[in-house]
Amino acid sequence: MIYLFLADGFEETEAIATLDVLRRGNIKTKTVGVGGEFIFGTHEIVVKADATEVDYNDIDGVILPGGMPGTLNLQKDEGVTKAVNYCMENGKLVAAICAAPMIIGEMGYLDGRKAVCFPGFEDSLGEAEIMPDGVVTDGNIITAMGAGRALEFGAAICDYVSNEPGKGAKVLKKMMFPQPA
Repeated sequence: MIYLFLADGFEETEAIATLDVLRRGNIKTKTVGVGGEFIFGTHEIVVKADATEVDYNDIDGVILPGGMPGTLNLQKDEGVTKAVNYCMENGKLVAAICAAPMIIGEMGYLDGRKAVCFPGFEDSLGEAEIMPDGVVTDGNIITAMGAGRALEFGAAICDYVSNEPGKGAKVLKKMMFPQPA
């Protein structure tokens, strides 16, 4: 199971578009509400989370959407920190988009890795090699630049979790996402 954390102030597109791609790709994914069942996005869209806790018996990875103050609310939550640490210690997926890579960067997990974030948050990525790409996969960590890359971010996660290269592109193609020439 992939757990997508939601905290008040999350960037709706980054969370929902990513979740949509994963579910279309038959990747088992649950949303986890930080601080409650109903979470308010940064644009005042309310989402009812699937759960309020992570089940460590079936965790395959975590996803951290960005947005402000959503990223800061994720960062200060002990449950999020525990889940990220567990995933890193066990070689499981950790994916973050927009400002959220700062969370794993400040935890030291991006040191020596390739990563990307929303412009202006690079100083929070520790000793990461900042890439110009919209979505970057380095081992078990996937990072993305922002809301405009949410579908591609979801596709990269789909590829990683399914171990089926190109599965994410197949999902995007069915969604009429522009394909490379």
